[in-house]
Amino acid sequence: MAAGENNSRPPCLGFSSPGPLGNVQPSNSAHSAAATNGASGGPTGGPQSGARRTNPQPGPGGVEGTGVAVGAPPNAQNQTPQAAAQSAAVAATAAGGMATAATNMTATMPSNASAGAVSATHSSLSSAPAAAAAVLVYREPVYNWQATKSTVKERFAFLFNNEVLSDVHFLVGKGMGVQRIPAHRFILAVGSAVFDAMFNGGMATTSTEIELPDVEPAAFLALLKFLYSDEVQIGPETVMTTLYTAKKYAVPALEAHCVEFLKKNLRADNAFMLLTQARLFDEPQLASLCLENIDKNTGDALAAEGFTDIDLDTLVAVLERDTLGVREVRLFGAAVRWAESETQRQQLQPTPENKRRVLGKALALIRFPLMTIEEFAAGPAQSSILMDREVVSLFLHFTVNPKPWVEFIDRPRCCLRGKECSVTRFGQVESRWGYSGTSDRVRFSVNRRIFVVGFGLYGSIHGPTDYQVNIQIIHTDSNIVLGQNDTGFSCDGSANTFRVMFKEPVEILPNVNYTACATLKGPDSHYGTKGMRRVTHESSATGTKTCFTFCYAAGNNNGTSVEDGQLPEVKPKPKHSSFTDEEKMASWSNHVLINLF
Repeated sequence: MAAGENNSRPPCLGFSSPGPLGNVQPSNSAHSAAATNGASGGPTGGPQSGARRTNPQPGPGGVEGTGVAVGAPPNAQNQTPQAAAQSAAVAATAAGGMATAATNMTATMPSNASAGAVSATHSSLSSAPAAAAAVLVYREPVYNWQATKSTVKERFAFLFNNEVLSDVHFLVGKGMGVQRIPAHRFILAVGSAVFDAMFNGGMATTSTEIELPDVEPAAFLALLKFLYSDEVQIGPETVMTTLYTAKKYAVPALEAHCVEFLKKNLRADNAFMLLTQARLFDEPQLASLCLENIDKNTGDALAAEGFTDIDLDTLVAVLERDTLGVREVRLFGAAVRWAESETQRQQLQPTPENKRRVLGKALALIRFPLMTIEEFAAGPAQSSILMDREVVSLFLHFTVNPKPWVEFIDRPRCCLRGKECSVTRFGQVESRWGYSGTSDRVRFSVNRRIFVVGFGLYGSIHGPTDYQVNIQIIHTDSNIVLGQNDTGFSCDGSANTFRVMFKEPVEILPNVNYTACATLKGPDSHYGTKGMRRVTHESSATGTKTCFTFCYAAGNNNGTSVEDGQLPEVKPKPKHSSFTDEEKMASWSNHVLINLF
């Protein structure tokens, strides 16, 4: 099995309080390399026996014992002169002075040497001169270390990143960042199906050194730490690379820990970056949480530094949502900032033409018709990103009726959250109701603060038809228009109601009189009868009751009253304690549908 076929690495995740992986250190020090390659000659060039165990051994409790060997090793002190001479000859012939070269070269090689440099070092050891003198640094082996570990977990944990009993080494990373990490095939195979196939499958490798150029050393050590001891050692700087490594080697328990860590650290300023990574690593649950966070904190998320680093597909996935809590003009500004960064990444001049080119299908997802004419004129119309014909058609959409078709979405974005429900005010539906340019009106008040996001209106009695309509909510006492929208809707000829939404939610205060208005242009429609003056809606989730009181709107109201007429539905949403000003202004979703009029 190819151990490291992918040369790309996932980026590290930046948080406000980055921290290292922990105190885990790879065993690639000069002590390890020198001791692994055997004994060396003494200071006078005298040969030494290679019989001593050569793996570096931690001392009791994991503390490494170190020493300097000068002359013969301890197990050669009591040999006869003949035996000593024979041992010296065998050692000199077999090793060829190899340990001396290993000691000198390892002591001078940097700890982050590349895999190629490590391989070159080992291949060059056999040509080292036998007569060279050196001082060998070695660590005393720990006898019966098992006795100090009372559980299997402790004994396996002791072997983590340890040369003791190791039978495979991984060259992790690439370039000058390569680290040589010892491991144990049995433990790895027990913890990972990928390692099991690597060592025991039909295409099992027999190599004792495996290169992993696409894995970060810190992430690989975190993986090994988990496989050896069930300990989770992840931090802001390593969580994404650890998640990548856990997925690569099929360790779902560690994946879950990484995702949980990301959830706990999810904030508006890193939501876009995490969303990109969640999509890359196919983590739908994390991606969903990121999108919900972006919905709630759209303005802050767009202002974050990481927003301009996302890929086009992620940008498109966000702009497609109906649940963003921000005004459309701010979405356009954010998209332009992203396009400027993308032209730099593609080494293009940041001209309006190139910005439009890199935005691609994302531009069509900006809902320009939801802007006010002032917002459009001051921003998009002067950006040169839109074509002249698009600017003209949008200006016509803002200013004339009936409104011409535009190629941009005019459906309002919504992010007020709540369970959809319906409270019917009319007892039955009749026909017919005619229109002559006069507004249908009715007054209402509520007992608690809510937001009205739109009306439901009756449609034609003559089959499928399109209507033009202007809807308004007016503060009755001051006659100030609090919200309005010139729009249209299509009906299917049934007695159902059809949704017509405001561009922005309209805040309704308790015990204040408001007037709901709808001016329709189209054929005769259905209408409601047997209306009630008071309608109380109780939330099934919270038990909160919202009471609506309806009154006759004096003046020309096209005949609509409390008892019968148009305006069969108002679509309110109770105020949520966690709403931001941005959310109150521009976004709603899963609206509460209440048939009121």
